[in-house]
Amino acid sequence: MSGTGTTAGDDPLQTAVWRLRSRACWADAAALLEPVTAPAALQRTGLLVERCLYTEQGWQEAEDALRGAEALAHSDEERGAAACERGYLAYAATVHGVRDRADEARAALGRAAALIPPGAPGRALLDFRRGLIAENLTRSPQAARAAYRRAHAGATAHPDPLLLSFTWRHLAGLALREGELAEARHGFAESLRIREELGYLVGTAPALASLADAEPEPEASRLREEARRLFRLLGGVPTWLARQLAPAPPAAGAATA
Repeated sequence: MSGTGTTAGDDPLQTAVWRLRSRACWADAAALLEPVTAPAALQRTGLLVERCLYTEQGWQEAEDALRGAEALAHSDEERGAAACERGYLAYAATVHGVRDRADEARAALGRAAALIPPGAPGRALLDFRRGLIAENLTRSPQAARAAYRRAHAGATAHPDPLLLSFTWRHLAGLALREGELAEARHGFAESLRIREELGYLVGTAPALASLADAEPEPEASRLREEARRLFRLLGGVPTWLARQLAPAPPAAGAATA
């Protein structure tokens, strides 16, 4: 989930991993990483878990990678990061209806919170994922908003533009549900801007579709059509976006020819 894109001074390996990841080639990106150290194993796990969330496939490979990362983790920070990934994998399995692992998700993120202190670089990602649990499993928008705001502050303090694109988008989603159109439009636009600047192609279609929900016509239709184009370009990834991009049914009595 976390990442900053590429710059001229980046490590060539990390640049290659980012480019593959941003184009929905998670397995290819993971294959570039040798899981012989905890940081490499954790990064590889993160890629494979993200693939599960976006494609609803690769669950066993992600689980195997996670177990390897857990075995290599020795410091509190490493163990906390591994617990954070376990919680995220359990969350993904739950929201996609693979298996109800909500209790495991909450417990794992709770362990991560005990190991990753407030203010540490990895805390922002953890706070964001706890927000996802609150929003989508517990159905507590107030708790979700508080967690997203903590994540947003952490991603600003330890510059993580990609994570900021997620916090902007989810805070905007909560604002939209409450009818705060201006706030929602601003947040969705910021998320889209960051993803376009980073070249995070796999996340651009969801950002376009979200912004469309807050815009009037004809801009909303233009944004959705651009999202559909990118969605098709990436082979129907993320899978869950298909429902949001489905054309509206014709009005009663309208011509169907």
